[in-house]
Amino acid sequence: MAAALNPPQRAAIRYLDGPLLVLAGAGSGKTRVITEKIAYLIDCCALDPCHIAAITFTNKAAREMQERVGKLLAGKRLNGLTISTFHALGARILREEATALGYKPSFSILDASDCFAIVAELTGSTDKGAIRRCQSQISNWKNALISPDQARQQAQTDGDLLAANAYASYAATLRAYQAVDFDDLIVLPVTLFDQQPARREKWQNRLRYLLIDEYQDTNTCQYALLQGLAGPRAAFTAVGDDDQAIYGWRGADIDNLRRLPDDYPQLKVITLEQNYRSTGRILQVANALIANNEKLFEKQLWSALGHGEPITVTASKTSELEAAAVVMKLQAHRFEHRGEFRDYAILYRGNFQARPFEQALRDQRIPYLLSGGQSFFDKAEIKDLLAYLRLLANPDDDPAYLRAISTPKRGVGASSLQILGAYAGRRHCSLFAAASEQGFASQLPPRLLEAIEKFSGLVRRLQASAARQPASAVLTELLAAIDYEDWLHQREERRAAQAKWANLQDFCAWLGKKGDDEGKSLLELTQGIALSSTLDKNEADIDAVRLSTLHAAKGLEFKHVFLVGLEEGILPHRESQADGRLEEERRLMYVGITRAQRSLHLSYAERRQQGREWLPCQPSRFIAELGSENLRFSGGKQAAVPDKASASQRLAMLKAMLAEKR
Repeated sequence: MAAALNPPQRAAIRYLDGPLLVLAGAGSGKTRVITEKIAYLIDCCALDPCHIAAITFTNKAAREMQERVGKLLAGKRLNGLTISTFHALGARILREEATALGYKPSFSILDASDCFAIVAELTGSTDKGAIRRCQSQISNWKNALISPDQARQQAQTDGDLLAANAYASYAATLRAYQAVDFDDLIVLPVTLFDQQPARREKWQNRLRYLLIDEYQDTNTCQYALLQGLAGPRAAFTAVGDDDQAIYGWRGADIDNLRRLPDDYPQLKVITLEQNYRSTGRILQVANALIANNEKLFEKQLWSALGHGEPITVTASKTSELEAAAVVMKLQAHRFEHRGEFRDYAILYRGNFQARPFEQALRDQRIPYLLSGGQSFFDKAEIKDLLAYLRLLANPDDDPAYLRAISTPKRGVGASSLQILGAYAGRRHCSLFAAASEQGFASQLPPRLLEAIEKFSGLVRRLQASAARQPASAVLTELLAAIDYEDWLHQREERRAAQAKWANLQDFCAWLGKKGDDEGKSLLELTQGIALSSTLDKNEADIDAVRLSTLHAAKGLEFKHVFLVGLEEGILPHRESQADGRLEEERRLMYVGITRAQRSLHLSYAERRQQGREWLPCQPSRFIAELGSENLRFSGGKQAAVPDKASASQRLAMLKAMLAEKR
């Protein structure tokens, strides 16, 4: 296996004399470098797996690395090897060090919708847009390691001060709930390491070699966590690509790449430029495009896979006609090359662009999968069950208590919960704890009190089961105890109820299997569920065209890519120039181009409907930046005169294939 490595890859794997930055261009084998280096550390350097941590951004990437390392070191003991996301590693540190920060190890991890509800209540706003902006601002402050007090001091407007006050109340509310949000999973370990050097040194000695994937996507807080873990030894390999830094809008800081050589003067830099994914033409236009950005590090992607097909650029009169043309071309291309639907992807800047392509694919009965849609774990029925599981794991989780006690309805109304909430507030305890106190019991009529006490008894009974029985058995007991299936059929149409119940059965089967495979109880599994977004089903097994935003497509590759809606105002986005983010938009186009392995098709519309108006569109400036040498235009003003000979040859070939198929 190692013999097939190219010289820069081999150098990156074997370098252990200090901190290393591997600049890995698109398709240059970065995951292979990380996994082979883990194998090298264990196999050749005799480093115990428990002292190695590979950190990435997605569960999917972590799973892929785990599988690859398992194959490379088949038969070897890998106990204790850490391959996880930033947030999963942060959660692991927090579980172990919770008491040092004033938390119980059973703290809850709240998801974005839970946090949205808390921010809405604290701001007293019903404007969803305003609540999301406040939520985003709080997240940005946390990721930049700005405390509520600092946010107040830095406030320049009344709006800033309002958000800073909401931030302070939000932090206090989460602590009262014994809960954390996703940002806290990084912020709190950084705080711990900063305030308690002994605990920082403990983790530095435990995780002695770090490998960081997608380093360009780290934010200020994540970089601080890495510095805390690396310590003065600085034994790490950071793998990243400045040309693929596309998450500035969510706090990723490309300055972390700029800072590495300054913070670590002994840093060695190795560049991976050989691309194993795309043809020469695709890489030539990618290089031409990205050359327009200011470069942190110089690199030129190249490929030994041949020149490849010319890149097509198609202009259509409207966005609907663009969708129809793309689907027609996709069908013809697939027929001609005898491909599968899964070989094709349609990529776009924003989710709003998907609708006409979905419609065109449905019209032609072409199967497709839509990426970036609703997470499985965001479905109401899954969140209902998760509320119960969170409450079993942490009875102080007030948001989980409120959802569970009212879903399904069990005779506990809003007025009873208001009395309970007021009493818990005065007693400075959780709703679950308050419900069992004599002082509260005296405030409710017996009939209403009985309903709350019955719920408390159910939670305690299920907690006892969860401590001693397999996850699958407890889940079955829980769903039966709350009559959830009957409740679904009472409030939903038959088909909707069946679909929701099927989702729950899928979830329970997945969780039960996970418990059996990992030897974990339901309570242990629940503490990690918030870090999941899918049931780990392999979509690659489904033969369907992929529809995806460019952001969601990062890290993926497809034989044939249609990059659509390439218009000024869409890509680059109209706000990018005002915000100084034009370079990030160019990197986003670059990411789209470098998803393609064999063919690349670009398209744009000359008019797009907005409300009742039809607005004229200009082709994206990025098309011109690709150079014309590798492009073939059709439609619109830039169209080349069709080559009649090649067109007739193509038609003859299609007819011959049709005759052969008959």
